Amino acid sequence: MSTTTPPSAIPIPTDRPVRVRIAPSPTGDPHVGTAYIALFNKAFAEKHGGRFVLRIEDTDQKRSNEASEKAIFASLRWLGLDWHEGPDVGGEYGPYRQSERTAIYREHAQQLVDSGHAYPCFATAEELEEMRATAQAEGRRTAYDRRYRDLPRDEVARRLAAGEEHVIRLKMPLEGRIGFVDGLRGPIEIDAAEVDDQILLKSDGFPTYHLANVVDDHLMRITHVIRAEEWIPSTPKHVALYDAFGWEPPAFVHMPLLRNKDKSKISKRKNPVSLEYYRASGYLPEAMVNFLGRMGWSMPDESEKFTYGQMVEHFDFSRMSLSGPIFDLDKLGWLNGLYLRELTHAELVERLTGWLFGADYLTRLAPLVQERVTTLGDFVGKTAYFLGPPRALTADDLVPKKVGDKDAAHRVLKDVTEVLDGVTDWRNEPLEAVCREQCEVTGWKARDLFGMLRTAVTGETATPPLFETMEVIGKARCQARLREALAVLAP
Repeated sequence: MSTTTPPSAIPIPTDRPVRVRIAPSPTGDPHVGTAYIALFNKAFAEKHGGRFVLRIEDTDQKRSNEASEKAIFASLRWLGLDWHEGPDVGGEYGPYRQSERTAIYREHAQQLVDSGHAYPCFATAEELEEMRATAQAEGRRTAYDRRYRDLPRDEVARRLAAGEEHVIRLKMPLEGRIGFVDGLRGPIEIDAAEVDDQILLKSDGFPTYHLANVVDDHLMRITHVIRAEEWIPSTPKHVALYDAFGWEPPAFVHMPLLRNKDKSKISKRKNPVSLEYYRASGYLPEAMVNFLGRMGWSMPDESEKFTYGQMVEHFDFSRMSLSGPIFDLDKLGWLNGLYLRELTHAELVERLTGWLFGADYLTRLAPLVQERVTTLGDFVGKTAYFLGPPRALTADDLVPKKVGDKDAAHRVLKDVTEVLDGVTDWRNEPLEAVCREQCEVTGWKARDLFGMLRTAVTGETATPPLFETMEVIGKARCQARLREALAVLAP
């Protein structure tokens, strides 16, 4: 893969409006990376009087869920990153959920087969494993060997008529180079021989990311694809697809990835990545937008504090740095403090009541502690860890006395944390069921495992019922606290 000096400007069409999109997958908690990409897409579109589209990529039927989709909507709206078109607001290029567009993908896959640019591939799992083993034994790159690429038409027809399971693959070029221009990096090329014949349609009739992405971007008239740099290796595949269809590709801009302080890719193991965590922890949305706007981009006067409107006014990708921006929570806290101190007293009260001191949250919280207080003043002490962070913990706080093994406690808490990450129904009954299963898996008694969880999440040894407490605190803040506890127990 080769790159050259970045171009001086990203092309803006004069014959049609700028249209950009984000396309999150509803398979987990709404991620700060989604907001980061959404912000730059929206700012670019509004700078040029264009349209910002939200599309839901939910073709992973096993992992996609409605709760995650709703959380994405709520988190982006909390930040003020509303969209002009999308599943919940409509638009002339819908539907905007990929699961509702399967007939469109099948039709376009068949177009490519009919034109000779794609083909049914009947390779079985056993054949694919044999190909991998042979390539490894011969020291070659493991890849599909294209054995079904040029089957005679009558044999393809016979196999299809017999109902043989198959996928649809794109006939990638066998030689030459495939290239595109990245708006931040300039021309990028790869050797066509490095890319397999990509699967476009899976055996279950659902599209792969590659087919759905290209078809949707074309039919939705997307002019600029602004996404994370991790998609650069996939872009030549998409360019080949555009060529097979005879379509003009959009302009591509690949944003630098958000990084932890150690330069590693941001992940929930080192930083809270759920947008819900930042909302529930009391960060202001305008501070979060300002913070994300500084991720690799700068104002002309280098000012660190600016509004979304100011960002749009001065927006230009020429001010984007390719070095991985550091997601520094200290800097976010500093910015948030600036915004908080600018509020009037009345505005501060309004923000507090709209955050965790509102009737909705207190209505959920009050039943947990009502039997444990004798005065209204007791309420504050009994609920401190619901409203703010728990006290700092030591390993002695976390390791159950009857276990007495810090390494074992770390191992068990790590396993439980990873299992809880996958829980989508964050209510007390499902949480208890999952954690009781972990008692069986780990061999730990419930009192030891639940006690360690209680301390990790609340900083206390005596609280209202554990799983009701976790439900009210919320998944995002529980995840962050569990990871802080893991850091305390780390070898």
